[in-house]
Amino acid sequence: MQDFQEQDFSTSINIKTWKKIFKYLAPLKKYIILGVICVLIIAAFDAIFPLLNRWVIDYVEDSLIEGVPLDRSILYKFGASFLVFAILQTIFIFAFIKFAGTIEVELSYSLRKSAFEKLQSLSFSYFNNTPVGWIMARLTSDAKRLSEIISWGLIDMSWGLMMMVSISVVMFVINVKLALITLAVTPVIIIISIVFRQMMLRLYREVRKINSKITGSFNEGITGAKTSKTLVLEEKNLNEFDRLTSSMRSKSIRAAIISSLFFPVVLILGFVGTGLAIYYGGNYYLIGAISVGTLSLFITYSTQFFDPILQLARVLAELQQAQASAERLLSLLETEPDIIDNEEVILKYGDFLDFKRENWEKIQGKVEFKDVTFRYNEDENILENFNLKVDAGETIALVGETGAGKSTVVNLICRFFEPTEGSILIDDVDYRNRSLGWLHSNLGYVLQSPHLFSGTIMENIRYGRLEATDEEVIEATKLVDAHDFITGFEKGYETEVGEGGGRLSTGQKQLISFARAILADPAIFVLDEATSSIDTETEMKVQKAIDKLLHGRTSFIIAHRLSTIVSSDKILVVRDGKIVEQGNHHELLKLGGYYYRLYTNQFIEEKTQKLY
Repeated sequence: MQDFQEQDFSTSINIKTWKKIFKYLAPLKKYIILGVICVLIIAAFDAIFPLLNRWVIDYVEDSLIEGVPLDRSILYKFGASFLVFAILQTIFIFAFIKFAGTIEVELSYSLRKSAFEKLQSLSFSYFNNTPVGWIMARLTSDAKRLSEIISWGLIDMSWGLMMMVSISVVMFVINVKLALITLAVTPVIIIISIVFRQMMLRLYREVRKINSKITGSFNEGITGAKTSKTLVLEEKNLNEFDRLTSSMRSKSIRAAIISSLFFPVVLILGFVGTGLAIYYGGNYYLIGAISVGTLSLFITYSTQFFDPILQLARVLAELQQAQASAERLLSLLETEPDIIDNEEVILKYGDFLDFKRENWEKIQGKVEFKDVTFRYNEDENILENFNLKVDAGETIALVGETGAGKSTVVNLICRFFEPTEGSILIDDVDYRNRSLGWLHSNLGYVLQSPHLFSGTIMENIRYGRLEATDEEVIEATKLVDAHDFITGFEKGYETEVGEGGGRLSTGQKQLISFARAILADPAIFVLDEATSSIDTETEMKVQKAIDKLLHGRTSFIIAHRLSTIVSSDKILVVRDGKIVEQGNHHELLKLGGYYYRLYTNQFIEEKTQKLY
């Protein structure tokens, strides 16, 4: 299985990373403000309750010392006040949960939508180089993790900070010395938090990286199940998967141990602070420096003060864990496509999200390569000074050895890649001066293994032209002789094709893909080994469909079976990125060169197979 090498990310909290992520919170400003207001009020209530307790304790103590009977009306007022604050706090807790939940859902939606939009704009080279599992992890687990931690973490941090500030202010107002003693352990907690934070950040980043590889391994294991079984790779796959999961398990355990140590350490230090408040506060009470209510207040506040520290530490730890997710998601969101339209083209023709179809010229189908050189790597030319002129409506076949450059030629025509040097003209205009959407909407591309989407046959054909009626879809299937086998299914056109068209044969999928192409009515058509993986009988049907499909259209055919291209207007023999022979079928046979040898060998082989 492919071992996708991810980029190295930073090893400390990166403010720039979080600023970029927080930009997605801008539309949710209203909910964030309301949520923060709610938790600030809740924190204020949390600080008020001990003050009420102090007041009633001191009142009862003073009454007992002075021998004055308790005024029950005052106690009733205290109880009523306590109840009112409790009810109000409950209401604000409900409100903040609602706002935080809304932020979580909306942020997750925004991140996934932005990521999916980015995927629509990326060039084909990105999908060639990036495992599907890695992309899926960004859209699912990383987006979910970020939305959860940011939505609840922001509100928890607001509550914690407000709680600590409120408690500190009240304690310093009441007794500065006792406040300083109680909070003496705070700097130690901060130092410990920084140390643990760095350790946890490193470990959780490693865990997330391995998790991405595991997700990719899952994907390859599922999509490549047939290949794995036929090559008896089950044990190899299992061993590799076990290696990844074992590594993730050991690193996760280490991270869990560090995390489990951190919180008890902070908790113990919090108890030390409470112990200091009890010891020194008790001494102050004994010498009459503070009241019993004040002592109770400091003890309560000492326990309350360190709970927000634990919450802040938890949120920081989660943010540290999530930074790896943020970095990976941003690496997708900030990836720039290799092939883009310039600003002038976008202004005239629109982009992939907003096509200006009214400005799109009709394609006639004339194609020309002018001194085209193309390379994937700096030191290796796939095509070199390649020249080719194709008139509108011509059928061009490309033959040659594997790696000769045939697929590169059609990929350049489709602008899946662009020339490194030279230019490609369509209707005498450099296709870079027109939009990708304009070109791709006029292209039909049928692969050796056509892809069908999950859904019905009717839906899959209608992808060729979404506004097409049922009658137009059926007419397209009749043109490629697919109607009969479709109506032979129990549910006819409403038959589910399964994932990737798995419920249909290769030939049936191919005919459906041709019907889809007919419905789209492209001006330029590309067939890439479209008949190499089907039986002879099905090939005859497909060949008839091809003849109808290519009529009147500029077309490029990459063919393995030369018998399927004998009627092409021009056949190009490509070797090492150059055209070494060209002409129609009869002209090339007369040359007696590479094409002649290739064709006669195939002809003899096919005749021999028929005899046996």
